[in-house]
Amino acid sequence: MTRVLVTGTGGPAGVAVVRSLLRRSDVEVFSADMDGWASGLYLVDADHRRIVPRGAAADFVDTVLGMCRDDGITVLFPTVDVELEGLAARRTEFAAHGIQIAAPSAHTLARTLDKHALATACEGALRVPATELLDADGVAAPWDFPVIVKPRRGAGSRGVRLVDDRDELEDIGTGSDLIIQEHLPGAEYSVDVLAAPDGHVVAAVPRTRERVDSGVSIAGRTVRDPELVEAASAAARAVGLVGVANVQLRRDKDGVPALLEINPRFPGAMPLTIAAGVDMPSLYLDLLLGNPVPEHVDFVELANVRFLEDVFLPVDEIVSSAVTGRDEAWAEQ
Repeated sequence: MTRVLVTGTGGPAGVAVVRSLLRRSDVEVFSADMDGWASGLYLVDADHRRIVPRGAAADFVDTVLGMCRDDGITVLFPTVDVELEGLAARRTEFAAHGIQIAAPSAHTLARTLDKHALATACEGALRVPATELLDADGVAAPWDFPVIVKPRRGAGSRGVRLVDDRDELEDIGTGSDLIIQEHLPGAEYSVDVLAAPDGHVVAAVPRTRERVDSGVSIAGRTVRDPELVEAASAAARAVGLVGVANVQLRRDKDGVPALLEINPRFPGAMPLTIAAGVDMPSLYLDLLLGNPVPEHVDFVELANVRFLEDVFLPVDEIVSSAVTGRDEAWAEQ
């Protein structure tokens, strides 16, 4: 029996991973979050629920390592951005204790979590929008307006703004934590990608985000489009992806898929990809365990809509934590 620990199970990605792995009879699932009210904690048995520090806390990695050792965990599935770099930096230490981390390498994280580095790494592999740092040279570049200004780091639409002309761009000022990027006017797609240890792309599932709430897709559909599959696969190869990532693409004015960003973790909309025939958490676990995995896993076109689902339990089963509400939890993450 393989024991796995999934972190960030108060979020939709963590819940999706837990639910996927619970369907396996050969896996024992432990669930962790920093908030005792995290819904994903209550999908597993009471003695398999764990509270961890905030992902950015200095003691997060040490706590998780100790927890894995105490519980006999052999595979760790982190699902929160802020946890990834600290864990990847100590991957060798985890491995020395027989613990594999189901997350991309430090090399891949360095190329994906920084959008300027990502644009550089993927140049020539697929269509990459013109991207410059928001410095004097970047502002002076011959842009076709409007352009996009957004943070170098961070996922989702937080801090992203459309700038209509050069005067507005110059008014923003400069800052090494921001980039300027060519505006892409076409349709946007998210492509969930699973890559094997040799870099071979086992599956790439494009999907639309028809309705979005707080940055998470709550309605969408999978799309069979070889052009999107190849663009996302090329991006995954360019950053050396091993494992799961979400590649975001948008078509340019000529209809060519271009790279927006890569989120090097399980996405919140993973249930749609799983239902369409590609159970990425389970397949990734098989890759880590050395179990046979098909060279290519196909998917069907499928749509989904999402709704809240209640979990009822006795009050005394709620796990105690320092974090007392999701607003505080998300703000800290």
